[in-house]
This record gives sequence, structure tokens and C-alpha cells, in this order.
Amino acid sequence: MTPPSLSRRTFLASTAAIAAAGLSTGAAPRPRQRKRIALIGTESRTHSHAQHFIDRFLRGYAWEGGWHEPAVDLASLYIDQFPEGDLARGQASRYDVPIYPSIAEALTMGTSGLAVDGVVIIGEHGRYPRNELGQHLYPRFEFFKQVIEVFEESGRSVPVFNDKHLSTEWDRCVEMVEDSRRLGFPFLAGSSLPVTWRMPAVDLPYDADLVESVCVGYGGPDSYDFHGLETAQCMSERRRGGEVGIARVQALRGDALWSMLEGRESTARLFLAALCRSHTLPVEDGYPTDPPSIDWARRNFDDPFAYDIEHRDGFRTTLFMMPVIRDFTYAGLIGDADAVVSCQMYLPMPGRAASTADFFNPLINHIERMVVEGHAPYPVERTLLTSGMTMAGVTSLARDGEVVETPEMEVRYAAPRDSLFVNAPGAES
Repeated sequence: MTPPSLSRRTFLASTAAIAAAGLSTGAAPRPRQRKRIALIGTESRTHSHAQHFIDRFLRGYAWEGGWHEPAVDLASLYIDQFPEGDLARGQASRYDVPIYPSIAEALTMGTSGLAVDGVVIIGEHGRYPRNELGQHLYPRFEFFKQVIEVFEESGRSVPVFNDKHLSTEWDRCVEMVEDSRRLGFPFLAGSSLPVTWRMPAVDLPYDADLVESVCVGYGGPDSYDFHGLETAQCMSERRRGGEVGIARVQALRGDALWSMLEGRESTARLFLAALCRSHTLPVEDGYPTDPPSIDWARRNFDDPFAYDIEHRDGFRTTLFMMPVIRDFTYAGLIGDADAVVSCQMYLPMPGRAASTADFFNPLINHIERMVVEGHAPYPVERTLLTSGMTMAGVTSLARDGEVVETPEMEVRYAAPRDSLFVNAPGAES
């Protein structure tokens, strides 16, 4: 009973202060309810994206010098395909996670409405058709729209993560972002490269006088090119004035690529700086035969391609996809200092040296925090634009280097002040 000399308001304030100090008021503390997520995937097999996400949400992962228990519970799964070597059924059985026959059921879990606190969409890998440009028609948009239907029918929404680019059609990408705004839920998407380790831990100054970006990576169109574009864009968006959108994109191959490098001094300078951050340069007898130069690159890289991207403010991004190398590197030119900033986005691929693809760890940590805290760590507009750049680059490549005008890509946004990569200066890693 409250003493007569103590008002109810004072009593409640005193109780709150005691609780805040970690002292007991005599009442048993309420257990904190953990957030639950549903994962919607195309397939789960060894080294597929869904396998990497599911295992981390169920088993945890290495983080800050210890083993991290996920901050959310993976409560339900929808898996679209079960190929030979399927892992989803074993993953689900081992941890008693139900696999539902539809996306709606995975989100409602036998109830009349939305029953999870977050949704993770992994539309990568699996047997799906290709369009006339050679793009894999993964059902990311279709999965997302089925999630939206449940949100609308339930009268509430929760944070959503979409792996890699949003869609292969610009209008669909825009619709996905507009759905997130209309329903008011945090929407995160894209690649793991913007938040993985950087070597060295370069933090491009916010509002820097950055005038050009170059990324050198590897892989094919509409696949690893997207990772390279996200690598460049997470740096380019920090330039003075922020991002304003894309004006045009041109793909270059063969002589057109080398002629561009020979005639554009700043791009060649950045290309070579990015190459020199690679740990997988072509070698002969265990060592590069010559110091990297444009002529050396021309002799050693067979049939690379590039996307030359002009932003609406005149800023330029060039992505070079080179055979032989197996890493992603970045170089940017700071205009007022005439200085090059460069690094490698550390991507330890699965194999004998790195069997667990740990570059997924930082991305999944950001997803957990988004679900728990209720806001996206960086804007989905980044991935809206990189999805569009990928489409335009693939289109230009299929049309033998035709310039693709992109007036629809007038997307303006400001980057977060914190770079958010895992070993950013001042961050634990």
C-alpha cells in the first residue's frame, strides 16, 4: 500500500526510476518477447543465398569476436522449389520451423492475420526462365506483392528485406518502393557488399567533393554486375549534394572499352587504383609479369565488359567486370584534393579458405536490427537505382553498346551519415 504522504504520481515515478536502475520492485519482470520473422525463398541448397540466410537466422554467426545468437526467431518458411540437394527440409526439421505451402500461410501461421514481425525475401537461385535480354526472371516482385496482400488484409505491416535487385522491370521496382511508403513499413534491399569489411577501412567523407567512381569486379551481366554497382553507389551517394538520379547508361566491350580508358585519363587512373587493391590479379609464375597499366590489362583480361553511367548532375560511375580476378574493388576521385580513395570490399567466397561466406554476416545483422528497432539502416532508393542501372546496362550490352537514356531514373535521396560497413572507423569488427 502506498504511504499517505506519497502521491500516486510520485510513487509511479519512483518505481520507474528503480526499474531503470535495474533494482527489483518485488514484481516479476516481464520476459521480453522476441521478434519473429518469415523467410520466403526460391530454393535452399549448398551455397545458395537462401541457405546462407536460413542457417544464420537459425544457428547464428561469428560476430565481434564471438558467436552471435540471432536477435530474432525464424518462425516460418516458404520455399518455392526443392531441387536435388535440397537443404530446406533438413534445416526446417532440425530446428522445428514449419515450411508452409504458400506465402500467405507462412506470414499468417494458421491465424487470421499477419503473425510475424518481419519478412525476408530471398529470390535468388532456382530454375526460372530468362527474358530476351538473358535476365533471370526470379519472382522477387511476385513474392513481394503476395506479402503486400497479407499486409493489406491484416491492416498492418512489418519490416521487409529483399535480397539483391528489386526486379527486372523498372515500373515494378518503383511499385515496390511506393508500396512500402504507402503502407509505412521499413524496406531494406540489395547486396552484402556495401556493409562487408573494407580493406583498408576507408570511410569516404560525408558531403565530399567526389567527382567520379569506379568499381572493378567480376562475373556476368544481371548477376555480379549488380554487386559492383552497389559497391560504387554506396560510395557515390555520399558526394556533395547527395544522389540525384541517372541520365544514361552505355555498355562497352572489346575495343570500345579499351578506347574509352585510353581517352579518359581520370577513369583510367581510378581503374588502375582499383585493380591495385585486388588480391587476385592475373599472374605468371606466381607473380604479375608487369606493373598494372592499360596495356597490361588489355593483354591479360580477355573480353571484359563495362557500364559507363552518367548521373543527372554530371557525376560518372564506371563498372568494369573483368575475368580472372575474384574480388570487388573501388576507387573514387576527390576533386578538390585531387586525391584517390580506394579499397577492396572483402568478399570471402565459399571454398576451402572461406566455407561460410561470412560477408553475409554484417547484412544479416542489419536485417535483425531493422526488425527489432523498426527502421531501415539505409534508404531503399540506393537499390532502386542500382536495380535500374543493372537493367539499363544489360539492355545496352544486348544492343551492342547502344546508349540507353534513363529519364525515368530521377531518384533523389540522401545517404546516411554513418557508412555502416562492419569495420568502419570506431566500429567493432
